[in-house]
Amino acid sequence: MRNLKAGGVYGTVLASALVAALHSEQQIYTPWYDAAWILVTAGTAALAHGYAHHMCTHRPGTGPQRWRQLLRELMDEWPVIVACWPTVVVLVAAGAFGWPEAPVTYSVLLLNAALLLGWGTFAALRAGHRRRSAVLLGMADATIGLLIAAANAVIK
Repeated sequence: MRNLKAGGVYGTVLASALVAALHSEQQIYTPWYDAAWILVTAGTAALAHGYAHHMCTHRPGTGPQRWRQLLRELMDEWPVIVACWPTVVVLVAAGAFGWPEAPVTYSVLLLNAALLLGWGTFAALRAGHRRRSAVLLGMADATIGLLIAAANAVIK
């Protein structure tokens, strides 16, 4: 369950940061390209994270066993990719229906803030916090996630 939550949060923050960084008033809006870019980046991040876990946890075994261990580590990273899907779905819809860039970007950031609130609240409830404090922690987590996304957008 820990990988699910961590991957969900990481993927949501990653998607937010990428949408914010790809937002550009001066260039032609390409929501299909942005959606593909987010999926490719999420896949690459998941592969890199799984590979890093594999390298840091070398266990004895034969060649085939090591390949299975690597594959297991890589498969554990699926939540990072799945957490980007809401953003990708909105971008695909924007491309299909011709929605303008600014409202789409703000809507995706708002959606992802709500998802981060949910992830933070869920994690706090699982840790034993009462509902009120869990929601407050979820709000703090959503704020931190959006600050990270904003920082990434600023350094683009």
